[in-house]
Amino acid sequence: MSKLLDGEKLVLGTCYYPEHWPEDMWENDLRRMLENGIEVIRIAEFAWSKTEPVEGHFTFDFFDRFLDLCDWHGMKVIFGTPTATPPAWLTEKYPEVLNANIEGIPYRHGARRHYNYNSLVYQTLSARIVRVLAEHYAKRECIIGWQIDNELNCEREWFYSEADSAAFRIYLRDRYETLDKLNEAWGTVFWNQTYTAWDEIHVPRKTISNSTNPHEVLDYIRFISASARQFCKMQSDILKQYIKPGDFITTNGMFANLDNHQMTAESLDFYTYDSYPNFAYCLDAYRDDPRDLKDRRWSRNLTEVRSISKRFGIMEQQSGANGWNTRMEAPTPRPGQMTLWTMQSIAHGADYVSYFRWRTSTIGTEIYWHGILDYSGRENRRIAELRQIHAALAKMQELAGSRYEAKVGLVKDYDNMFDARVDKWHERIDWASETAIFSACQRTHTPLDYVYLDHTTPEEMAGYSVLFYPHPALMNAERAELLRRYVEQGGTLVLGCRSAYKDMNGRCVMDNLPGLLSDLTQADVTEYSFIAPDAGRVVIDWNGTELEASIFTDLVDAVGSGRLEGTYASDYYAGSGALVSNRVGDGTVYYYGTAFSEQAARVFLEKLGVAEPCKEAILVPESCELAIRTNGWNHYLFVLNYLNKPAAVQLRRTMVNLSTGEEISGRVEIPGYGTLVLKI
Repeated sequence: MSKLLDGEKLVLGTCYYPEHWPEDMWENDLRRMLENGIEVIRIAEFAWSKTEPVEGHFTFDFFDRFLDLCDWHGMKVIFGTPTATPPAWLTEKYPEVLNANIEGIPYRHGARRHYNYNSLVYQTLSARIVRVLAEHYAKRECIIGWQIDNELNCEREWFYSEADSAAFRIYLRDRYETLDKLNEAWGTVFWNQTYTAWDEIHVPRKTISNSTNPHEVLDYIRFISASARQFCKMQSDILKQYIKPGDFITTNGMFANLDNHQMTAESLDFYTYDSYPNFAYCLDAYRDDPRDLKDRRWSRNLTEVRSISKRFGIMEQQSGANGWNTRMEAPTPRPGQMTLWTMQSIAHGADYVSYFRWRTSTIGTEIYWHGILDYSGRENRRIAELRQIHAALAKMQELAGSRYEAKVGLVKDYDNMFDARVDKWHERIDWASETAIFSACQRTHTPLDYVYLDHTTPEEMAGYSVLFYPHPALMNAERAELLRRYVEQGGTLVLGCRSAYKDMNGRCVMDNLPGLLSDLTQADVTEYSFIAPDAGRVVIDWNGTELEASIFTDLVDAVGSGRLEGTYASDYYAGSGALVSNRVGDGTVYYYGTAFSEQAARVFLEKLGVAEPCKEAILVPESCELAIRTNGWNHYLFVLNYLNKPAAVQLRRTMVNLSTGEEISGRVEIPGYGTLVLKI
């Protein structure tokens, strides 16, 4: 029996909740799924009480009956551990398991993800239910994998219970060993915050100004990540004792305050993402801006997931309208969009796509979060589109196992991501530059990867012609050396303003900026400022090419072997340095003294010779995304049209249309919300 992400097959699935439906509907639902191309279902991630209705009493009849049908019909199953929704008996008897807000008020039973990772009681009861489920169900033939919990750190990525404070103290003692070292790292002499006993330390609490010690909060976010990872690993370690050879362990989501790379390496066979591009059309946030990428922005998220897990799947793919009874209003996907978003996921490397959900729930908070079928279960447009997707993928199976290909990377790391949540200066420029670089790559059809500096190697970095590392505020000597090695072996590194002005505790350094990157860049930042509101449009002259500065300006001098490439051409610092380059070994590093606008990012792509790498083979309008997958001998080009009108592409060489098997060239028209997959 074929397993997921084995490089052999593209597979479709869906999420199904037998506990929501009368038992006499199950068999017909399974039959209809299989008839329409669904081969895998995910179940049980919110169904703790179906196995443990009261504490310590376990019953298996419900899922045994359902899994018997799955075995009979040949439906494959991903079984979810149910720890995202503790039962009412648990939270009533053990209220210490509840998460709390920053004021210490617990989140009560009635929604989901209201627990905290660090309650010893919750850890014990969670481990028990996972073990009981694995002992009983893991041997089932229909089960091919397990999902741990559901969307770790979703709903709330902050934890303020008493259990968290107790665990935070243990985490800090392991990290710093002594209070003297902690006080130094946190700069507690400021505002007289010095600690003299470990019990004086708590997770951040509400203060009079709503401001907290930034160095403490940085460590607190690291602690949240460690807590979530530990909770995941506890479950993974149990599951590994029981699963059949070849069965996998995964989890889904991608949320904040969590090192998903480390969690995957420690606990998972691969990562899965929940992709909802329709959020771009939520009625309370919709903006009719033709330059806005809208649902195309979900390619940024898929790029992030791909960096976490080279092999990845989609556990929840948009199939209907979004909405809870309390928030979110989004329209039903238009004809073709369900296909478009499926192909968006596959274009970025997913070999498994599972739709949320099979039937739209008639009960609970998610009654407006629609699935493939509406409430009645009748035949509808979306299930007809599912059949078309299945038929199309049947002709594209050779894509399985191929990988997304990019020669441009955007460098990130978790310490700087976490710091950007603490520091508003850092957050503003960091997000602006990441968005600008992604948008410029999209519109120039330049495939982009994310490269995490804390989870990569010099060999992996060497595969990229150009790496952008927009604003690495936190820097240490080891990371600076990794960047140097990349440049020395022929890479081009582009740094932005506000680089290397903090140590790894978030304390500002007293060195000339850019601190530990000064020697590499041969740049000297003599002054810096946000762009004043009345400054107007600030521009930079890069040897006759105009760049549009954004948000912040470093005034930069070239020193040593550095070369001044560009100067500011406006505001009071007109004539001051803005861009410095430096040759290092076989490569070049650029220090760009501002945040990236989309226009500036586009200029860099063009000047560095990496924009539109496929332009000799295909011309694509800006309204379409171009993605590339390769298996080493064949290249597959995905052209995705996000607009509700036709788009024309020009094939400059003969290619094979995977949907038809025909060789084509010249002008090809793609319908609105259409996709074209080509082999060259």
